[in-house]
Formats: sequence, structure tokens, C-alpha cells
Amino acid sequence: MKDFTFYNPTRVEFGKDKESLIGSYMAPYGVKNTLLVYGSERIKASGLFDRVAQSLTDNGIDFIPLGGIKSNPVISKAREGVRIAKENGIDAVLAVGGGSVLDTAKVIAAGAVYDGDVWDLCSYKKYPDAALKVFDILTLSATGSEMNASAVITNEETTEKFGFSSPAVFPTVSVINPELQETVTNEYLAYSAVDILSHCMDLYFTAAYIPDITANHIENIIRTVIRTTDALLKNPGDYEARSEFAWAAAQALNRTTFAGVEGNRYDTHLIEHSLSALYDVPHGAGLAVVYPAWMNWHLPMNPTRYERFARNVFGLQTAEAGIEALTNWFVSIGAPVKLEQVHIDKDKIEEIASHIYRTIEMARMQTLYSKETIVELLNRM
Repeated sequence: MKDFTFYNPTRVEFGKDKESLIGSYMAPYGVKNTLLVYGSERIKASGLFDRVAQSLTDNGIDFIPLGGIKSNPVISKAREGVRIAKENGIDAVLAVGGGSVLDTAKVIAAGAVYDGDVWDLCSYKKYPDAALKVFDILTLSATGSEMNASAVITNEETTEKFGFSSPAVFPTVSVINPELQETVTNEYLAYSAVDILSHCMDLYFTAAYIPDITANHIENIIRTVIRTTDALLKNPGDYEARSEFAWAAAQALNRTTFAGVEGNRYDTHLIEHSLSALYDVPHGAGLAVVYPAWMNWHLPMNPTRYERFARNVFGLQTAEAGIEALTNWFVSIGAPVKLEQVHIDKDKIEEIASHIYRTIEMARMQTLYSKETIVELLNRM
């Protein structure tokens, strides 16, 4: 294995009804006034909001609610949260929702202790080396934000989708109750599954070196997500499948898959972020569109790894068969695999390519991804 540093301070409280204990998890950290960030009003209809509010109140924690966080979260909402936090002496941020809500909470937490515009922290102008404490109750597993130090958000004015990574925003306590995810639609279950797989596969296919212990770990996550997604599409109330799906999502991006790895990148994310920023495509749906084209293009750069993927994930013998099997699985769960399926016309390719290339330049990856290469990839989608 190559040398590495592993650090993950997040405490995970996993299990049924643990959302009702959130106040008791936060109080020992001295929290007195929290910003409760959430997405839609469904958490009120389901009773989740009331359970959380009661737990906070029982533990002497005041809160101010901030709802309306959307899929593909936007910086304007984070700015609103930062303003509220500063004006009201907020000392922690509690996210109740999926990855979009949690990413917004992390941005707010960092922005609340920063004197300038919070977008500075997301656009690489300033490093977020401090933040309010972040807590969360997860209602959708996909991004792995519940156990990592990263956040991604869109500036709707500039159509830029950027983010940051900083140990300051590791969640202090993450509550994962799989029962809270039973109402996730089949559509978003599929998008979530693709997102989880992408966190594994970007690293797996681009890394110059992966030790067997880590490669086996990644392959197990991928197999688990495929198996449990199929089970949940048949029976959304399958608690065991829901539990394993949720834990696989956390494992996929909590940096255990980075152990001993060398030379990895997150190529498909750099490409997909433009689809989300320009056309508000759900991230997982965009990744499902990008992946088959990207894998077929990238295959000659790492054929041995693709052959291993085909063999260990699908029991097939050739790299091409593995890519085809994954693509067919995307289709079987209802994920889009072509641009037109996410309502993007081919005449937009030049515009999209220019947008992607701006991100490629920032990542200093122009040697691998020229503007012409990006156009070629988009034409395959």
C-alpha cells in the first residue's frame, strides 16, 4: 500500500428512531441555538420535523428553521442561512434531509464564521479553515456527505458548480435511520444508487495504483448497492436492504476507499457538474448519462482494471461486457443513459463543452481533456 493519512471524526448514530435523540447528541457539545436546515415541507407532514423540534426543546436547544433547500443546492440559499446565523448568534447547524441539505448546511457553517461572501470559500478564493459544528439527520443516502468533509453547491448567477473540502465541516454527529428513507421514490433511489457507484468508480478506474484490500472494499460497495437497489425497487420496506444501502453510501466517500491508493481523480464529476449547473439535471441522473460514454472512451487507458471490474462485479470475462452490464443495469433501474433522456439537445454540445472546459482548466487537466475530447465524449452520450 502507498502511504496515506486517514482522518474521520464523525460519530454515526445508526438505527431506528435515533432522530428523536438528536437533541441529546447535540447538547454535550454546548449547542444552545441551532439553524435547522431542511428541504421540502414533507418532513412536517411526516412528523419528522416535530420529533426533531421536541428533542431539541427537551435538551434546551433553541432553533431557527430554514427550509426550501433544493436538489442541486444553490449559493443564494446558503447566503440566506449565513445571514440568519450571523444575525441570531447561531452556534451549530443541523441538517435534516439528503446530501443537498447537508452540503448547504456545511457551506452555511463555514460561511457563518467568515467575514466575506461565502462563495469565496466555494470558488477556491479562500480556504474554509473554520466552521460552526454540523449535525445531520439523513433522509436520503447518496452523496456520502454524512461522513465526509466536502460540500458542493451551485452559483445560479454564474452557472458554476463548485465546492470545498475541509476538516472543519466534518459532521460532528450523523444520524442514519434507514426507516426515514422508505418514502424515497424509485426515481431518486436510482439516482442515489448511481451517485454512490460513481464515488467508487471514478477512483477505481482512474487510480494508477490500488491495493487489493481497497479494490476489494470498493467492489463490495458496488455489488452491495446493485443488490440492495434491486431489492428496494421490489420492496421499499426491506429494512435490511435499506440499511446496507445507506451504509454503503457512507462508506463510498468517507475516504476508506482512498486508503493506500495513488493517482486517482474524479473525472465524471467534473463533466457532470456542468449538466447540473446549466440544466438543473439531478446529479445522479447526469452521472448515469456520462458514465457509459466515459467508460468506453477511458477503457484503453486502464484495460486491466476494467477487466477486473467485469469479473468481480458482474462475473463476466471482458471489459466491454462489464461496461455493457453496468449500462443495462442503469436502464433496468430507470436511470437515463442519453442526453435526450434528461432533455438536453445535441445542439447544446458546444455550449456544454465550453462550460466543462472551464472546470477542466481549473483542475489543470487540459492535457487529458481537450475541448475536442470533451465534444467527442458528449457526442457519445
